[in-house]
Amino acid sequence: MSFPRALPASRVPDPMEAPPLRWGVLGTGWIAQRFCDAMVRHTRQRVFAVGSRTRQGADTFADAFVERNTGVETGWPMERPAAYGSYEALVADPDVDVVYAATPHHLHLPHGRLALEAGKATVVEKPMGISAAQVAELEALASTRALFLMEALWSAYLPKFDVIRQLLDAGALGTVHSVQADLGERFGPGHRIMRADLLGGPRYDLLTYPLWFARWVLGDFNEVHEVVTPAPTELSPDGVEGQIAVSARSSSGGVASLFATILGDTPRTATVVGSAATLHIDGPFYQPGGFTLRAHDGRELRYDEARIGHVGLHFEAAAAARAVAAGRSAARHQTTG
Repeated sequence: MSFPRALPASRVPDPMEAPPLRWGVLGTGWIAQRFCDAMVRHTRQRVFAVGSRTRQGADTFADAFVERNTGVETGWPMERPAAYGSYEALVADPDVDVVYAATPHHLHLPHGRLALEAGKATVVEKPMGISAAQVAELEALASTRALFLMEALWSAYLPKFDVIRQLLDAGALGTVHSVQADLGERFGPGHRIMRADLLGGPRYDLLTYPLWFARWVLGDFNEVHEVVTPAPTELSPDGVEGQIAVSARSSSGGVASLFATILGDTPRTATVVGSAATLHIDGPFYQPGGFTLRAHDGRELRYDEARIGHVGLHFEAAAAARAVAAGRSAARHQTTG
């Protein structure tokens, strides 16, 4: 294919058109708060119930949710989510259509299993499991019970990545030779990412984005090498991983150079090099934003979308709602393995 005259339009449907479902939120942390706010403000989805380890934790989350979102235009009056003092009670609510599991990484397997065994369509925060075997276990359980299961890798549902997918599929970059992507942020000693008991460090958190993107572009890897250094003891007495550099080769022959760190800020950009053109994604590459497609002769096309940060979580909520309403049983993206 020759260099395109214009970029394709995103095919992502209007999130407001997704069929409304009643969501049960399992977990009350940072990502659960942002997911719920984004979803209720930009889709017709309902935050119907929340479950925590204690009733007090669930009540606090539910009250704060209503306080933040009172006055938001929805298809119904703003309601306080039902609050449950256990995860088991949350998934047992017969009126919950879909469960969003937003607990720490090491609990994704048991809590994904809990929701599926209760017969619920289930969305599990990334990574769905901390190994390929854990992901396979959840997928097998969902398949056996004919239930929807999705990993909440929100970047995959953003409009810009649909545009990029169309460019790749149309051959606009020619033969893809390589992917480079980095994601680094500095975290203080009190942050949960510094705790070994919560599987802290970049591996199950920041690295998932460069890893997903490289495999999404290049396909599965057949050769992987990594270099890891620990976080300084003053930041993490438990000694979590501090930074990870990955070099990989795919079965198609493309190579990837990936980096993630919790020790400092990096450009957080991504680049795809092809035989006909190069794609540069602005940082943070995994969030809503822009990119430039540049032919080797200097011609350029520019894509921009509103840089709304984690407000973009509503796109994955709408995608899940459409899939559940359509009776689909899976939505998988390559992040683990």
